[in-house]
Amino acid sequence: VSSLRCCAVPSATPHSTSEAIVSGGRSGSGEMVKGRTGQRVRLYVRGTILGYKRSKSNQYETTSLVQIEGVNTKEDVAWYAGKRMAYIYKAKTKSNDTHYRCIWGKVTRPHGNSGVVRAKFKSNLPPESMGRKVRVFMYPSSI
Repeated sequence: VSSLRCCAVPSATPHSTSEAIVSGGRSGSGEMVKGRTGQRVRLYVRGTILGYKRSKSNQYETTSLVQIEGVNTKEDVAWYAGKRMAYIYKAKTKSNDTHYRCIWGKVTRPHGNSGVVRAKFKSNLPPESMGRKVRVFMYPSSI
């Protein structure tokens, strides 16, 4: 991990995800802002959508299950409770001059003992989102 650290990411996280916070980038080609050089810095942690909350015969589409990178225990999930997350996807038609759209949600509580979280989104996630990535942001923060 390079010595570059993001000031927006608290160092009091219950697990060591400093390498998950600072992205490797494409060998320093982070030209997001004109004239800016150096590594691109991620201000979120990646997560994977596992599916909907369900029982043996019912599924509840209003609640989604998300595995956050580097979170492996129920205790680690406590820091992420209430954090915002975004599912970003590409649509066929343009809206607001872009093909990309976003569904916002938040972490509500842990699901089981292995670091999976339950999340509720503004509108239910589509079934095609299962297995895809979600961005878990570091706000709102309580520290």
